[in-house]
Amino acid sequence: MGKVKINPGQLPVKAHFFFFMAAMGPILPFLPVYGKQLGVSALVMGSITAVLPLLFLVAKPAFGFVVDKFREWRRGIFIALLAATSGCYILMYFLPALPGPVLPDNGKFFNVSCAKLVECSTATINVTDSCVDDGRSSTCKWQCRDSGNFTADVYFHADLKTKFEPDTSCFIGNLSSRQCRENDVCDVTCNDSEHESACVYGSVTFWGFVLLMSLGNIGFNVSNCISDAICFDVLGEGGQMSYGRQRVWGSIGFGIAALMSGYAVDWWSSSDTIKSYTPAFVFISAFTLIDLGCCSKLQLPIISGTDNILKDVYKLIKIKPIAIFLCFATLAGILDSFIIYFLFWYLEDLALATGHMHDIKLIEGLTVFAETLGGEVIFFTLSGKILKKIGYGYTFVFCFVCYALRLGLISLAPTPYWVVLIEFFMQGPTYALCYTTIVAYASVVAPSGTSATVQGIVAGMDDGLGFAVGSLIGGILYKEYGGVLTLRMYSSLALITAIAYFIVHTTYLKHVMPETNTRKNVEWKSPEDALKACEKLVGH
Repeated sequence: MGKVKINPGQLPVKAHFFFFMAAMGPILPFLPVYGKQLGVSALVMGSITAVLPLLFLVAKPAFGFVVDKFREWRRGIFIALLAATSGCYILMYFLPALPGPVLPDNGKFFNVSCAKLVECSTATINVTDSCVDDGRSSTCKWQCRDSGNFTADVYFHADLKTKFEPDTSCFIGNLSSRQCRENDVCDVTCNDSEHESACVYGSVTFWGFVLLMSLGNIGFNVSNCISDAICFDVLGEGGQMSYGRQRVWGSIGFGIAALMSGYAVDWWSSSDTIKSYTPAFVFISAFTLIDLGCCSKLQLPIISGTDNILKDVYKLIKIKPIAIFLCFATLAGILDSFIIYFLFWYLEDLALATGHMHDIKLIEGLTVFAETLGGEVIFFTLSGKILKKIGYGYTFVFCFVCYALRLGLISLAPTPYWVVLIEFFMQGPTYALCYTTIVAYASVVAPSGTSATVQGIVAGMDDGLGFAVGSLIGGILYKEYGGVLTLRMYSSLALITAIAYFIVHTTYLKHVMPETNTRKNVEWKSPEDALKACEKLVGH
């Protein structure tokens, strides 16, 4: 049995990828639902995440300019960027609590027993027009199993969780005005008044969350790009194909940290519906400190850029096959964005409806673990063989069909644990395979000498424009129609996209760019081209 060869020169970059992504695992997937717990609506969260990709395009060149200006301080600047990124996320922990009790998104409560509630005494109610009320009153619509439908006003006590329990809420008015039978089970929808929205969105807590989330995500995006540059520099000329074996440690760290954090948050919060993220922020701090130590052994390379990116983009989008491909790459980004920003949002709604809120963070951690160490690792490994077997076009169609199946199955999941299983099997043939197909096919459709530029444009359309449009529309639809219908709308979009691309590919693209000839004649580009595409966005 042969000895396992370990390259000591590659250990620091492996360790950096592992601990860098491990520091992000406890917070990045949970950011939307962390905001949800603060009282941010799906519409507002979608609007925030729609703006972030546009900020990335400004941040990368700005960071590139700083690094170029102070070249001798490259490593110190990069370490400071990593520390600032984690620092922004950690500072979220110290945001003040919102004034008064906050209703859950859409004001929905499930499986409520109104027999537990009593009539409010006059002394307990103290509601004013101020944002520092002692409590809040809401008009709630009750849909009960035995009692039918009726409307009753409910008062939620100050500084307590919005739950239907004797010590947190009570009925306003005469008990005879309500019609709920004893031990009846009801679903309740309470109004989210304009007054409460003004108090949430005008608070220091909300704007602090928006600022810290934006700065943290920008820092992560730039750090991720520079980390790839460091990796290729360490691998050296001719070692580009070893990139995957380095980068996979990031996926492992991300998945393990998300699982550990999810379990720890549930354990720390006990059975509370409102979760305490204290363990998550402890993990972020610990992994970041270790990562900074790893980075002290790395040397940041000098990254070259281009001044003609806009001119190159204009020339390339006039080529019809590339223009068509960019449109479908954007649609892939739209589908991915909903999963990234609203899957956990839906999981928490499903958990609330099915009685799994006590272990929801564990479920969310298991979901990330299943996606990364299950689907991604397997399909990133198999993607090359799949592309060679059925070709780029048909693989792209297969990915969109899998997106339709994935989103549809999630909408049918009876409990959140089913979503973990779905993500284990479907993250690979959707995100991992689709990403690989997009990068590989970009090299095929690109004219000679423009592969890196095309990949840079594709990245901007996929996780730039696609994410912006997808998160904004997703937030609007989720707010208006709820999670189940929105998932099915996105599933239908994926299916329509699969059919449309199949038709376009078989009737036009296949003849313009014959895959049988392409695989024989095309000069395969290395993953370094993707790095160069990233450098163009950093360009300096």
